[in-house]
Amino acid sequence: MTPNRPIVVVTRRLPEAVERRLACDYAARLNRSAGDESPDAAAILALAAEADAILCTTAERFDQALIERLPASVRIIATYSVGYDHIDLAAAAARGIIVTNTPDVLSEATADVAWLCLLGASRRATEGDRIIRDGRWGRWSAVAFLGTGLQGKTLGILGLGRIGRAVARRAIPFGLTVVYHNPKPVPDAAAIPAAYEASFDRLLARSHFLSLHAPANAATRKMVNAAALAKLPKGAIVVNTARGGLIDDDALIAALESGYIAAAGLDVFEGEPAINPGYLALANVFLLPHIGSATVETREAMGHRAVDNLDAFFAGQAPRDAVSR
Repeated sequence: MTPNRPIVVVTRRLPEAVERRLACDYAARLNRSAGDESPDAAAILALAAEADAILCTTAERFDQALIERLPASVRIIATYSVGYDHIDLAAAAARGIIVTNTPDVLSEATADVAWLCLLGASRRATEGDRIIRDGRWGRWSAVAFLGTGLQGKTLGILGLGRIGRAVARRAIPFGLTVVYHNPKPVPDAAAIPAAYEASFDRLLARSHFLSLHAPANAATRKMVNAAALAKLPKGAIVVNTARGGLIDDDALIAALESGYIAAAGLDVFEGEPAINPGYLALANVFLLPHIGSATVETREAMGHRAVDNLDAFFAGQAPRDAVSR
């Protein structure tokens, strides 16, 4: 980098290796808050004074109001995530701000967590953990803790992108049939193998397990609602490691309470970390605190991918992960 290094605002604490790289190559304004707190809009605006770039996370919402108030010096926002629904792309484009994300590098880790959620929900892991911790584990019983087996069942995947494909590949050794719904067929899906289902309703009707991997947008918001849940087979299991907004929480909670949906495994929630309290009272929900990408290797790779995009931009090249130009 040149002696006049670009100023990059980093909104959250990142892995040490990534912060070292940022500090070496940029005039980095790193988050040093004791609790690794996410800055609010006012703090972001203060940090962004005369800055050239912002490296943010999904915890910060860059809506139209905030983007319009950013200083003219800010020319790129690199989000430390695959999803970018927390950034108003139209507002960024109107200001000439490029937005980049971090695809590819977290697919395998997130797919692992999707399977952790699926297995945890299907084998009643929450109940088992609680009974041991509460000292209530008694005699073995042939009819206690009966879960749902996988072999011979069908896994329905909503959204066969990078993560969806990684989830599908893991399904085959478990003896599951895989079907998926996408706006259009995926060319390499037959190699998994995964069969295309053009109708979301037909996908639901076939799915003993439903795993969500669709992006969050107006078309997918609360796509898994009461009507959709009623189309699943009785005793189905719902898994979400994509975005909380894909699910109508009240509808899923009601279906879980009634027993029509046997269980759910959830790593993401609408309004997180302030999730719907109805989930907390249910033993048939396996809950994780949005840790799909939380491995040392993945979080470092995400950071380096974000910095790669910054490097390309400030070298006068097109960032490979630009989602808004």
